[in-house]
Amino acid sequence: MNLEFSPEELAFREEVRAFIEENYPKHVSPDGLRDDLDPEDMVAWHKILGEKGWSVPAWPVEYGGTGWTPTQCYIWSEENARVNAIMPLPFGVSMVGPVIYSFGNDEQKAQHLPGIRSGDVWWCQGYSEPGAGSDLASLKTTAVRDGDHYVINGQKTWTTLAQHADWGFFLCRTDPDAAKPQQGISFILVDMKSPGIEVRPIKLIDGGYEVNETWLTDVRVPVENLVGQENMGWTYAKFLLAHERSGIAGVARSKRGVEQLRDIAKSEQMDGAPLMSDFDFARKVSQLEIDLSALEITELRTLAGEQAGKGPGPESSILKIKGTEIQQRLTELTLEAVGHYGTPFYPSVSDAGSNEYPVGPAYAEHSAASYFNMRKTSIYGGSNEIQRNIITKMILGL
Repeated sequence: MNLEFSPEELAFREEVRAFIEENYPKHVSPDGLRDDLDPEDMVAWHKILGEKGWSVPAWPVEYGGTGWTPTQCYIWSEENARVNAIMPLPFGVSMVGPVIYSFGNDEQKAQHLPGIRSGDVWWCQGYSEPGAGSDLASLKTTAVRDGDHYVINGQKTWTTLAQHADWGFFLCRTDPDAAKPQQGISFILVDMKSPGIEVRPIKLIDGGYEVNETWLTDVRVPVENLVGQENMGWTYAKFLLAHERSGIAGVARSKRGVEQLRDIAKSEQMDGAPLMSDFDFARKVSQLEIDLSALEITELRTLAGEQAGKGPGPESSILKIKGTEIQQRLTELTLEAVGHYGTPFYPSVSDAGSNEYPVGPAYAEHSAASYFNMRKTSIYGGSNEIQRNIITKMILGL
């Protein structure tokens, strides 16, 4: 694989870099956590990209995609990661959007795709339940046909940012008597303002409010909100999860994180010398970089396959496993590097107008929060244990 950029690709990189420099919203801090942002700030860059026509670069051109080559998509990711840009939320762009344009009808495409592209419509995902996480096929939320509507009852959990959502995509059981649990599930689009929906916050240990419980009680949803065929939702759910797992890899972000880690380890001291000069710590950083380089090549191959018309398949499970393991090791090494500076927790330090100062250097401020938050990555999108089962069956044929 030739990783040297052509003159045309180098020119594209300069175009992208200049556009980001000129248009990225300056008031949106690139170094904070998403919890620090207002909802408007979370989608500010998305809306700017929507006006430019760059918000959904991986979509087919007929639905608003850019038609970029795999290398251009790679450059785009790299340049956004370089400035740590707050990218479009994945629920619309990377998850339900591809499901709608692949399996939805013309009316659903016309109704929902424009709002996803522009960033004007916020989506959330209704998959996991208290008793159905990695074993998603055991979900119990029901959708019972009543004339021209489905009546939905059940509970979803870990519904990320549902407190801001306009619409949600939900997996519901429409045939409780199906021979296999997977055969009785449907994929339904739900207006989150519908009567009977209650979103309850799940407060995280750091006081953040990122995830929710979502209760649905006699929620009436028009039948035309069913995507594809009734009881075929498991097929669409697997398609969506393949796209989600590919995006979870986060190679470009991890590359930037490694650069920051090296800078931190050059600044922090151990026995009077830079931490980076410690053989054991340097070895761990080098091994992380080697694994990240291997993952990058795998991601590029997957991206090239998608550009050739092949949807992400079981190889997305490889990206998900290795990508999340690298993210966890990266945040673990960063926390190790900042040492005792990562211990204090002063949530008010990040608040606008606060006159408090962090105990240590600025790069240590979010190190512990990032470390703990990244513990979830090996679980969401299908736990890594389940991904290994998929690889065993679909790739190794065991």
